[in-house]
Amino acid sequence: MIHKPVLLKEIIEILNPQKNQDFIDATIGEGGITLEILKRTSPKGKVLGIDLDKEILKEAQKNLAENGLLQRVVLVNGNYRFIKEIARKNKFFDPKGIIFDLGFSRWHIEKSGRGFSFRRKEILDMRYDKSFKLTSFEIINKWPPKEIEKILREYGEEKNAKRIVKEIVRARQKTPIYFASDLSKIIEKVVPKRKRIHPATKTFQALRIFINQELENLKEGLKGALELLQSGGKIVIVSYHSLEDRVVKNFFKEKAREGSLKIVTSKPIVPKKIEVLKNPSARSAKLRAAIKN
Repeated sequence: MIHKPVLLKEIIEILNPQKNQDFIDATIGEGGITLEILKRTSPKGKVLGIDLDKEILKEAQKNLAENGLLQRVVLVNGNYRFIKEIARKNKFFDPKGIIFDLGFSRWHIEKSGRGFSFRRKEILDMRYDKSFKLTSFEIINKWPPKEIEKILREYGEEKNAKRIVKEIVRARQKTPIYFASDLSKIIEKVVPKRKRIHPATKTFQALRIFINQELENLKEGLKGALELLQSGGKIVIVSYHSLEDRVVKNFFKEKAREGSLKIVTSKPIVPKKIEVLKNPSARSAKLRAAIKN
């Protein structure tokens, strides 16, 4: 069963897929958004589904096959920062819309075994693409304190960065910090408990974003998507972090001033209370959308 993507109803309403139209899902994940698009674009509409993670692409392939829709999907293991090149190589010359559902999926937390969750005893890794050399284990155990602190401040907006790093250094001098759950316990010693989020959330977020170069990829991916779209093509972004949302907001504003985009969402669309109750990880989601002029 595919986990239902956050703000799925709103995504589909804005994209408004029609018979025989083609779309690009730049972060296909388990295939939940692609599935809904394909249901509405039969008989010939296709989706180009891109993901940096080979393992989750297998999940998408399986889920779409179970729904009899695999023949209308082109799956590509790649980085959406190269979306223009990937699309042209696969002959997607006129997509009617492009969706970026940013961040990581529930699959990464529950099934990847790569230390994305601070609650699990999994080796610190946090790579989407296992061909990347840098892991969170290396950063936490080998990098200079000032470099780690910089990551937590810049990519996690963590106000307690200095105290966290001091405690990490103290712990790693005794024994290497192997597991995500161990790092979480170290952070809990020095970060006050927050009402809505776990004390380790911002640290884990920062490490994940830094290791996978998520902000840099997003900036390049947005540029490529805009160049790829024809007039009237839509671009929809769902972000889960203030830094990601800032990148999208600033890009849309800049391109609207230049006259190449018309912003559809004057304010970001956020999940309704009932969706957040069903899926607490949806609480930070923000959807922004625009149409190419």
